[in-house]
Amino acid sequence: MGHSTSIEEVKKHVKTYYMVFGALMVLTVVTVAIAYLHLSIIPALILALFVATIKGSLVACYFMHLISEKNMVYLTLGITMLFFVFMIGIFIFAYYGQEGVYVVP
Repeated sequence: MGHSTSIEEVKKHVKTYYMVFGALMVLTVVTVAIAYLHLSIIPALILALFVATIKGSLVACYFMHLISEKNMVYLTLGITMLFFVFMIGIFIFAYYGQEGVYVVP
């Protein structure tokens, strides 16, 4: 409740939001332009996913304020990676623990 923000600081944040909004609008036009290029499915899909990844990153970083939460993001990614490795380990041990499954040296 004791947040004191100056008008200059607020203007800086508003300017950043306008710039991100402008970038999102430009990238939306790029996405529509990709549809008119008549590319085959694989290159069109790669280009569209690339643009969508950039747009999603902009939204997550600036509008969801994740750009200032680096430590929490890294902690979440680390826990996710540990859980993923644990789950893969369970799968590998269960697979090789089955009867009739032999490892070829």
